[in-house]
Amino acid sequence: MDAEAVQKLVLRLPGAEEHEGWAGQPAFKVRKKGFAYLSEDETKLFVKALREEQQAMIALNPDVYASWWESGRFGWLEIDLAGADDEEVEELLTEAWRLNAPKYLIAQLEQ
Repeated sequence: MDAEAVQKLVLRLPGAEEHEGWAGQPAFKVRKKGFAYLSEDETKLFVKALREEQQAMIALNPDVYASWWESGRFGWLEIDLAGADDEEVEELLTEAWRLNAPKYLIAQLEQ
């Protein structure tokens, strides 16, 4: 998967918007809350996750997944896009979006 495919996936999610991140890279938000970011060189994707999910993905494939940041019950997951499974990335992006999306937007996705 590449950065362009990530952008297309994210923008299909209800209410998701692309913004400019702190270093000019793409940042994805829903209702002004970030749930995913691309690295400056667009080779890595960072997604919000529950800590349990973060730890499970790292244990599953440490060559592709790494811990990026942790706070409270959330752990941001770093994904090497070149080595990641496309379907897994789509699932992780959707779950990251769900962590920030309000119920009415989640309902729109489930229709």
